[in-house]
Amino acid sequence: MASHTTTSTEAAPSAAPNAPAVWQLVAIGGALVYAYLPTLRVFADKWLNDPQYSHGLLVPFFSAYLIWRAWKAEPRALKPLPVIGCALLVALFAARAAAGAILFYQLDAAALLLSLFAVVLACGGVPLLKLTLPALLFLGFMVPLPYELERNVGAGLKTVATMSSTFLLQTLGLPAIRDGNLILIDEVRIGVVDACSGLKMLVTFAAFSVAAALLMNRSRFEKLMLLLGIVPIAIVSNVIRVTATGVVYTTTAHAGTREFVHDGFGYAMMLIGMALLGLELWVLKKLVIEAPQALPPGAARAA
Repeated sequence: MASHTTTSTEAAPSAAPNAPAVWQLVAIGGALVYAYLPTLRVFADKWLNDPQYSHGLLVPFFSAYLIWRAWKAEPRALKPLPVIGCALLVALFAARAAAGAILFYQLDAAALLLSLFAVVLACGGVPLLKLTLPALLFLGFMVPLPYELERNVGAGLKTVATMSSTFLLQTLGLPAIRDGNLILIDEVRIGVVDACSGLKMLVTFAAFSVAAALLMNRSRFEKLMLLLGIVPIAIVSNVIRVTATGVVYTTTAHAGTREFVHDGFGYAMMLIGMALLGLELWVLKKLVIEAPQALPPGAARAA
């Protein structure tokens, strides 16, 4: 009797067609780092030496976590677009050369971020771009603000901080008078300088708030309210800082104490902002009620 045997010829699952190899990703990453190394050095100097930009050190790691979390939650088939991605990279390297010639670091930073978009398109196409888009956009927080933006926007924020703090000091019973960006309280003169405008703190607070919105499992309305509250909360935190500094300056003339208090209140701004952010989230949780889930057809609602 002849025996008949059947052999299974199912093919093992293979990687996505045209998916880049690990060595190709390493080569592309190394080329980007080498091309943008001067800009990265400038940014690293800001991150290490300017406390207002110290959050820049954490931004790439958080973006990497967002990509890992998104891929783990919803793996997608890659559809690489190497021609489009590489063509975009060549154009951006030309923009990088122009930025280096005129020492325009913000243009160079924009070219760096767009180069990451080009790499994503080359390696995974539109599906991978959709998956990594929030993480890539979040990388913008690692770029220091241009000087012109700091000067122009910071001037308006200084005026707001001076006027609001003067009013609050008067409300507390102190004879505060505003003179430009100076607050005069008897013999005490408090200057709201560029470092006290609150602009850099606003950027840091915005980075934390956007990160919280990306991580939270809340409704879109709550996340929108969270983002809209970034600027008001940052301004209120800075006004509290300037006002508290004015109160302390009127009670002591010791230079060392004043310097310690000034620096301490500067670091406390972020704590105040985070406390107000927590309060906002608590209020939103009380105000927003989740809609009941619809019952499937034919199901009876329990009494």
